[in-house]
Amino acid sequence: MPAMIRFILKRLLTMIPMLIGISFLCFAVLQLAPGDYVHTMMSSDQFSEELKRSVIREFGMDKPWPVQYLLWLWNALHLKFGVSLATRQSVATVIWQRMGNTLLLSACAFVVAWGTAIPLGVLSAVKRNSVVDRACSLLAYSGISVPGFFVALLAMLFAQRSGWFPIGGMHSPDFDEMNAREQFVDTARHLLLPTLVLGLAGCAGIMRQMRGSMLDTLHENFISAARARGLPERAVIFKHALRNAINPLITLLGFSLAGLLSGSALVENVMAWPGLGRLILESVLSKDTFLVMGAFTMGAALLMAGNLVSDILLAVTDPRIRMGR
Repeated sequence: MPAMIRFILKRLLTMIPMLIGISFLCFAVLQLAPGDYVHTMMSSDQFSEELKRSVIREFGMDKPWPVQYLLWLWNALHLKFGVSLATRQSVATVIWQRMGNTLLLSACAFVVAWGTAIPLGVLSAVKRNSVVDRACSLLAYSGISVPGFFVALLAMLFAQRSGWFPIGGMHSPDFDEMNAREQFVDTARHLLLPTLVLGLAGCAGIMRQMRGSMLDTLHENFISAARARGLPERAVIFKHALRNAINPLITLLGFSLAGLLSGSALVENVMAWPGLGRLILESVLSKDTFLVMGAFTMGAALLMAGNLVSDILLAVTDPRIRMGR
């Protein structure tokens, strides 16, 4: 079996106990919260005691919580995540709808982050110690230091004051009445501000990494040799220096994807984007146990997938890793 395939299988097998451990901790923490769905959502007099007892029996709430977890885990291993207690919809259906929104936001933010960080990092390195370099450094340090939720709040305030962007959500109220082109434009307008907030936050660290890698490459002997041959500076920078400087950043692709997925949860809740992060918060507040477990487990799986991509890219660029050396 090739070394790369063995490496990927080993990582996939490692993910299984990690997911089980994460789901167990999540279920245990949920049990620490006082009350449950029945006492929270059915405390009014319009629900009879018989109905409450039937709901408890139906969803296994009359059993000890370790038994409840084992029942949930057995069903989850068979890709049966149960039914939402609040909406009576399939948990898998609800998660699938929200997961697409989270992946859309994260993918757009990923493009913005890398599409902005690479040119600014190169420009900052080429213009070292200039006003441009200091401005880029200020932008990077600000992006690293300022919390993402605070930037999202400022963006919402800006949208409210200027009227240039929709204030939260993914669609306008009259979205269903629009034609296909208008729906696309409406979704893009709602997507723009969350993408900028999340993408520019992820851009800061990548920009600093790109600057450092570019500076190291510009001091290499082959760059001096290229200049000595009379090559134009533009060709030296983009054809020789950039191609070599960007290699160390390949391993950051997976980590940045995982970071964007985790950061999107905060942005979704602040800017009312209907993704997995917002779904987790809503289900936790309503104590919808099955929906919390399904959404949290899927979110953890996406984060681990991002780290797996990073591990694979690192193994591709460094054969010693996949060979176990």
